[in-house]
Amino acid sequence: MNIVFDLGGVVFNWQPDAILSRVFENPATQHLARTEIFEHADWVALDRGTLDLNQAINRGAERTGLPQNEIETLFNAVPQSLTPIHDTIDLVRSLSSSDHKLFVLSNMQFASITYLEETHDIWSLFEGIVISCRIQKVKPEPEIYEHLLSEHQLTAAETIFIDDMSENLQAAAAQGIRTIQFGDAAQCRQDLMKLGCI
Repeated sequence: MNIVFDLGGVVFNWQPDAILSRVFENPATQHLARTEIFEHADWVALDRGTLDLNQAINRGAERTGLPQNEIETLFNAVPQSLTPIHDTIDLVRSLSSSDHKLFVLSNMQFASITYLEETHDIWSLFEGIVISCRIQKVKPEPEIYEHLLSEHQLTAAETIFIDDMSENLQAAAAQGIRTIQFGDAAQCRQDLMKLGCI
């Protein structure tokens, strides 16, 4: 079986509210930055690799009216905030010693994936790594799942995708890929057992 892991929210913590509260004290400013940075189309463009970081900072400062240095601080806080979920990494390591082939499929901007690859040693556990910014395709668009399957010659029915976002799982299922919605590593392990993978 091919087992595909999302990164943010599955292998690494993704907690935008915690990042915002560390950078901005004022709750109204936190809400503004969440709406105009993390939930804005520019964030998707960063993940897609069609907008560079400096452009995103400049445009974010213009949209919010916040000082550019504060927006830069917010963006720079993101990669380091992606701390490992150790129970998931233990699960990945245990699966890597089995007959299953492991892959990554994740929406992520260049700064974050570069930081993670330089900081953590788990990447050799995966047969293939598909990152949105490197192929200019993002979940939940069907093209990114098609790329995963074709690039690594995977059969959809023999592939399980693990993600924390239901819309990403629905899009994978539409391609015939089996899915597990990630809540925590223990639940994920149980669901993999039910599918006969452990």
